[in-house]
Amino acid sequence: MSWFRRRAYERAYRAGRARWDTGVTPPEVVDLIEGSPPLPPGSALDLGCGTGTNALYLARHGWEVVGVDFSEPAIEAATTKAEGVAAVRFVQGDVTRLEALGIDGPFDLVLDIGCFHSVSLRRRRAYARGTARVAKPGAVLTIFAWGPAWARPKSWRTREGEIRRRFGDAFALERTIPGREPPGAAWFVLRRRRGVHAPA
Repeated sequence: MSWFRRRAYERAYRAGRARWDTGVTPPEVVDLIEGSPPLPPGSALDLGCGTGTNALYLARHGWEVVGVDFSEPAIEAATTKAEGVAAVRFVQGDVTRLEALGIDGPFDLVLDIGCFHSVSLRRRRAYARGTARVAKPGAVLTIFAWGPAWARPKSWRTREGEIRRRFGDAFALERTIPGREPPGAAWFVLRRRRGVHAPA
């Protein structure tokens, strides 16, 4: 992410005007956790956790959660909201450098709601490699991104082809779910392959 975009995110969080941080867990995540069949509680990593809405939702449903975000004001807000909740820990830092942050997992669930598509192109390989390293065999990786309908040439926006290319060595794409908004958004649900090491 560029310095300019980072500053814009920081200003929005500090001003309380981060429109993407709705305070509501998306229905697609609720369906994953509480649906039929529900996903059994375990350990979860929330990448780009913002002010902690989804990490706290997971904790209320029996999960042990680590949330990561580069934004200091977002992590401060998340930590305040999580006071007294032992099952959640928040870390400020770069999601493409999990090992340097001391985040080792292994995790049963990796959740990314609008983070990967904000990662610069030159750091996306490191993101995928780090995610594969901390995910247990059989773990679920769920990524929400501006997806298949976005067709502008050279766009950073994420499409299914990129998901398969970036993550395919370590994860199998199980399904793509069209997002409700914005237009072209999608949920990509992947499963960590068993017997396959994280890419070097």
